[in-house]
Amino acid sequence: MDLGIAGKRALVCASSKGLGLGCAEALAGAGVNLVMNARGAEALEASAQAIRDAHGVEVVTVACDVTTPEGQAAVLEASEGADILVNNAGGPPPGMWTDWEREDFIKALDSNMLTPIAFIKGLVPAMMERGWGRVVNITSQAVRAPIPVLGLSNAARTGLTGYVAGTARQVAGKGVTINNLLPGIHATDRADALDGGVAKQQGISIEEARAQRASTIPAQRYGTREEFGAACAFLCSQHAGFIVGQNLLLDGGGVNLTM
Repeated sequence: MDLGIAGKRALVCASSKGLGLGCAEALAGAGVNLVMNARGAEALEASAQAIRDAHGVEVVTVACDVTTPEGQAAVLEASEGADILVNNAGGPPPGMWTDWEREDFIKALDSNMLTPIAFIKGLVPAMMERGWGRVVNITSQAVRAPIPVLGLSNAARTGLTGYVAGTARQVAGKGVTINNLLPGIHATDRADALDGGVAKQQGISIEEARAQRASTIPAQRYGTREEFGAACAFLCSQHAGFIVGQNLLLDGGGVNLTM
């Protein structure tokens, strides 16, 4: 399918690896020029060069911490005129409800709610003026079914979801759509870290921990960054203009819901 977005420009946050990289690769495959961001310059530039070599698109890299005002300013400057925004950030550390203090919640909100909002505010007005734009926020299945040990993520990402629910309906009339992708377990470094924690806690191998968790997913496997990226690219396409303010689960059926 021709997504109809060749020549567009996209900012993809946290895109040196994992789900963000999957989104960047899929958009580049559709002919979209990229601004890629991550904290680690070396990994970011390696991923960007691989995309340049594979797809022949323009890729600008900005290595910085986007939770800081300086980082946000640098990314917004590099992304001026972007048609597509993919918000993404690593999740806060797991723990129990008794573990977290106010500062832990502030860090989670900065990363998983306030920074995405800053980029929406920074880029969407110009999209509205041009009459076309796409915003995709990578959140989590936890906004539909909270995960007890991920309370920081549950709270911050659900806050972003509420913000998007109202904002998406205010900008849709100008040709800009905002939607959320809710990943379940995918084969990423984040999954490895969580599986490693389970393995240590239960005294089993990481392979056993991974198999144990995969068995709880109806699809009986973890998702891949490639299929996640393809879903993101579709939401960013010309064909998705009537999808507004939605939360799309990509979890292999893991969240047991009727609707």
